Amino acid sequence: MSNPTLEPDKRERLVRQLMAARRAVAQARRAGDMATEDAAHADVDVAKRALGERGPVWWSDGAPDLNRHMARTGPYADWYAGLKADD
Repeated sequence: MSNPTLEPDKRERLVRQLMAARRAVAQARRAGDMATEDAAHADVDVAKRALGERGPVWWSDGAPDLNRHMARTGPYADWYAGLKADD
């Protein structure tokens, strides 16, 4: 989710940058140009960070950020252990 406190004009500009970077990734992939694809992926990352979709959290609800924790070893370990594998 993007940071909802971004000014609408700034958010719109960043979304355009993100979409252009994604198109560049696809074009480079079709062309088999790994260097250009890597650069385009970096541009995607820059846009996503500016939008608040990656990087430091922009909200402050007091809850811990568990995104970088594995379900099987974190606070959800018991829940995860109870799941059944797909047959």
